[in-house]
Amino acid sequence: MNITEYIRQWADRIEATMAKLLPGEDVEPPVIHRAMRYSSLGGGKRLRGILAVSACRAAGGREETALPLAAALEMIHAYSLVHDDLPCMDDDDMRRGKPANHKVFGEAMAVLAGDALLTRGFWVLGRLPELTGVAGETALAILREVSEAAGTSGLIGGQVLDVEAEGRAAILAVEHLEGIHRRKTGALFRASVLSGALLGGAPAEKLQPFAAYAEALGLLFQIVDDILDVVGDARAMGKGVGRDRRRDKATYPALLGLDGAQEMARREAERALEAARELGAQGDVLGALVEYVHRRDR
Repeated sequence: MNITEYIRQWADRIEATMAKLLPGEDVEPPVIHRAMRYSSLGGGKRLRGILAVSACRAAGGREETALPLAAALEMIHAYSLVHDDLPCMDDDDMRRGKPANHKVFGEAMAVLAGDALLTRGFWVLGRLPELTGVAGETALAILREVSEAAGTSGLIGGQVLDVEAEGRAAILAVEHLEGIHRRKTGALFRASVLSGALLGGAPAEKLQPFAAYAEALGLLFQIVDDILDVVGDARAMGKGVGRDRRRDKATYPALLGLDGAQEMARREAERALEAARELGAQGDVLGALVEYVHRRDR
């Protein structure tokens, strides 16, 4: 399988689905809808959406069925990036190779655009029976999964812990850092994979390999992200590098050294691959995505 071509194909389809499900720029009030579309369309790996599509396939469903789910997950992810970039958070001026939302629309509108992307994502999730034909019970299970991942036990909770850890990198244990990123990054990865599997028809008793895969992949993604902030190319990544060290943020290279972080990434990649193998031939795309995440340069 050419995983790069697979990602490009499905990223384009997810983007097109998002464009249809987001309010148009001419809808009142137009500025908020321009800000929403600015930060959610026109770039990005769409990895969370692709995980949902691929997990749906691995569970025996049709990839196309998961497109509205993938669009919702990418809206929620986009909201988190808009808020992450704000001066009161990670204070980044660039995102995906262009000025961050608050640099274009101002801080107040960026906050509101993030809020609007989050709520629009859940609006799409609430329409999954209509958009995909999935049973209401399954749609409710997906809604529970994603809302937990986006809340204080997941993404928001991880962001809180990350803010509190800033300036304390030297005294944090690796286990504490893992706890941060299993929430901040890993929770939405897990929700993307599990919700895709549920949409594809996987029964609850068959979700364990999907969960193990997602947890390892989410941790792998964050470790590689931390490594790229040390050795990555700013032009390829579309954002600045070296910011973690300047802000004394807790990262895997800071705690383990670059070699130690790379070895940890290798172990998590093998864990994710082992879980993908449990799914048999239908999990081939999920397995290929592990290598993609491990070797990425942006």
